[in-house]
Amino acid sequence: MPCKGITYFLSNDYNLNVKTNYMKTSNMIVPNLLLGMAGGIQYRALLKATKNPRKASENTLREILTYAKDTVYGKEHKFEYILEATNDTELYKRYREQVKPNEYEDLRPYVERHKQGESDILFPGKPVLYATTSGSTAEPKWIPITERYLKTIYGKMTKVWLYNFIQNRHKVFAGKILSIVGKVIEGYAPDGTVYGSVSGVTQRDCPGFVKKLYSNPQCVYSIADYTARYYVLMRMGIEQDITLIVTANPSTIVELQNNVNRYYDEYVNDIEHGTLKADLNIDPEIRKELEACLKPNPKRAAELRALRAKYGNVLPKHYWPNLQILNTWKCGNTKVYLDKFKDSFPKGMLHQEFGYFASECRFGLVMDDTLNSVMFPHMHYYEFVKEEDMDSPNPTFYQLHELVEGQRYCPYVSTFAGLYRYNMNDLLEVGPNFKNTPTVHMIQKTHGIVTMTGEKLYERQFIEAVHKAEDTTGMKTRFFIGFAELPESRYNFYYEFADQETTQEQAEKFTEAVDAALKDSNMEYKAKRESLRLKDAVTYRLQFESFEHFKEECIKEGARDGQFKLNLLLQDEKRQAKFNKLVK
Repeated sequence: MPCKGITYFLSNDYNLNVKTNYMKTSNMIVPNLLLGMAGGIQYRALLKATKNPRKASENTLREILTYAKDTVYGKEHKFEYILEATNDTELYKRYREQVKPNEYEDLRPYVERHKQGESDILFPGKPVLYATTSGSTAEPKWIPITERYLKTIYGKMTKVWLYNFIQNRHKVFAGKILSIVGKVIEGYAPDGTVYGSVSGVTQRDCPGFVKKLYSNPQCVYSIADYTARYYVLMRMGIEQDITLIVTANPSTIVELQNNVNRYYDEYVNDIEHGTLKADLNIDPEIRKELEACLKPNPKRAAELRALRAKYGNVLPKHYWPNLQILNTWKCGNTKVYLDKFKDSFPKGMLHQEFGYFASECRFGLVMDDTLNSVMFPHMHYYEFVKEEDMDSPNPTFYQLHELVEGQRYCPYVSTFAGLYRYNMNDLLEVGPNFKNTPTVHMIQKTHGIVTMTGEKLYERQFIEAVHKAEDTTGMKTRFFIGFAELPESRYNFYYEFADQETTQEQAEKFTEAVDAALKDSNMEYKAKRESLRLKDAVTYRLQFESFEHFKEECIKEGARDGQFKLNLLLQDEKRQAKFNKLVK
């Protein structure tokens, strides 16, 4: 499909003929001035809210309930009655009584009514957009986004985010921005409402003067072939003076550099002649739009050849020496990728944590060089359950101001986009206060969810994929288990086949069927496999009665027989080591 809005990239603002030995500080005057004003206003509103999180939380919950009290969900759950509470303690008590904690599947029937065109179901009116992400079933989660949510979360919070970049590195907008996002429009709901990427929406709705700093047009993200997409991103990016990189998952940085290592000479040739490699798998209309942005740049090509001659293995610190900020996740399982590009970036660059951010909710922002996200109590209503109580049928819920530094909690969120007491299925750890409001950072997913590159693979999906592979191959298993191998960005699948004569070749064919089933049931898994961020799974055949041997060893080590349980998809090096001893 054509690249909409490409015209501004053809103006003088989109100039690939840049030098990398100095920064065009004149470029940053307008962004710094305007973001200093717009972002500063929103930052001061954040400061006010975080000084009294208890009051801000009460006000926000009342606003959310007032906003949705006349909807189907609001009437069913007596929002009007809840709002009659005269103080925050009574308000929270009534809210907990009338609205039970929700998983996405609890809300799906209401979302489906919106998708069919009905108004006033979860919130007033209809969504203006759906963000899609993987869920526990083959049907993705459709996260509704309202006009109000767009204006606050993807408007005001984004301004604070960009303002914060300037506060940390005032030359961050002196060059160009490499921002790797998803497609804004991936398809349409039955009623015609678009669905697409939250990151794409965030980029789309950035101020116009910021959009002019992007290193590539947005149509790049419509390139279906991931190798071709990475090639175009880096062919265009490496020609320019990049001073800010934004991409949530650091595994993307690893794959971008892999693309550089593979295609560096082709980049240089394309840059010299103003071309785009002819054999790339790119839709002709997108290619036409991209090629209109390019022109010969022999000077930059000569600089890049000189870097190759000098360093051999050319790294970001060589071709982007003025890079000010790299913004990615650094928490949870993503930490394993950081070592893969250690020492690859310029000294003095700030590698800033992206912050606690999901399709369902942008929980908060990191404001400094720590891992901790500052929460926005004036935009969301938050509740928390202690880690040790997550499996309790009646856990105690804590308010934002009640969190204790150093303790871990599972968060629940209520938003202006139809999520009420929504379980994020994450485990967070509390950091120091920002003003009087606790900060948090991500530890891991919870409840049988494993993620290495953002795939969010559910144990249930893995189990169903194995059973589907049994149906399609005719091969039967007595026992199976999967482990995430973080350093290699891959899964290891262990099978005890009913037929112990099953060969390794047959077992690997079985894994291919499991992999295909997982791609069908989990859109994020499919995307990460196709983008090469998740490598091919490794297959292991287990000895007869492997589970029995494993359980026996665990009981000898002190596990209680009556309470013994084992997840079938997990990230656990110690348990994986036990199964490695049982491999044929």
